[in-house]
Amino acid sequence: MRYLKMNGCGNDFVILDARSRGSLPLSTAQAKAIADRQTGVGCDQVIAVERSIRADAFMRIWNSDGGEVEACGNAARCVAWMLMEEGGAASRRIETPAGMLYAERNGTLITVDMGSPLLRWEEIPIARAMDTQRLDFEAGGFSEPGAVNMGNPHVVFFVNDVRAVPIESLGSKIEHDPLFPQAVNVGFAEIRSPEQMRLRVWERGTGLTKACGTGACAAVVAAHRQGRTGRKVEVLVDGGSLEIEWRAGDDRVLMTGPVELENTGELPSA
Repeated sequence: MRYLKMNGCGNDFVILDARSRGSLPLSTAQAKAIADRQTGVGCDQVIAVERSIRADAFMRIWNSDGGEVEACGNAARCVAWMLMEEGGAASRRIETPAGMLYAERNGTLITVDMGSPLLRWEEIPIARAMDTQRLDFEAGGFSEPGAVNMGNPHVVFFVNDVRAVPIESLGSKIEHDPLFPQAVNVGFAEIRSPEQMRLRVWERGTGLTKACGTGACAAVVAAHRQGRTGRKVEVLVDGGSLEIEWRAGDDRVLMTGPVELENTGELPSA
C-alpha cells in the first residue's frame, strides 16, 4: 500500500490512503510496526484516510504505541493538504472520531477549525469533580494546570522556563495518573507575552513530540482562561510555529500552520 510521509511542525505521520478499499482496520500490532523508527517507516502517528458519506474523507489515527485515538490537529492539516492537492480545492471537510473538521488553504499554510473546547471535568475526563480552569493537582513541583478537551484530553502546566522542565521523567507519570481515567496529553507552556508562548508536549501514547496541534489549541484555551494570554497566540513548538485563535463569537478554535511532504513509498503489506 502506498503511503505519504508528512509532518506538521515536525510532528510526523505515515498517511495511508484507504479510500479505494473503504476502510483500513489496522490492528494495534500493525500500527505499532509501521510507526517503529527502527524497523518500520517511523512516525509519531499512523493515519488512515477512509471513505466518508458526510465529508471528503474520514481520518483514523493511531499513536506510535499502536493505540487508536480520536484527534490529531497536525495530521488534520496534512490530510487536508493531500485532499486539496488532488482536486485543486481551497477547502475540505474531514470526518474524525472526535467530530467534523473544516480546513482551508491560507496561502502556503493550512487552517483547520478544531471546534469548540470541552471544559467540564466530566468532559476532559477527570476522575472526580474539579475546577478545570485551575486543577487541584501537582506534579514535580508544578501545580494548578488547566484542563481542556480538544477532541482528546489535555492538561497544561504554566512554567517560567520550559527547557528546565524534566518532561521525559514527568510526562509519563502525569499521563497515567489515576486522576485521568483515559490518560492525558501533558503540556508545559512558557508565556512570553499575551500574544506568544513556548510549548512542549508529552503526547499520550507517543511521548515527547516536536509539535502537538490539539496540544497547542488546548494551551491557548487554558492560558486565556487563566488570564495569561489573549485569544490569538503564536505557539512556538520544537518543530516550528502555530497560530491559534480561540474566537469569542462562536467559541471555535482555529489552528494555522505549515505542512511538509517528506517522501512517499510502499508498505510491504497493510
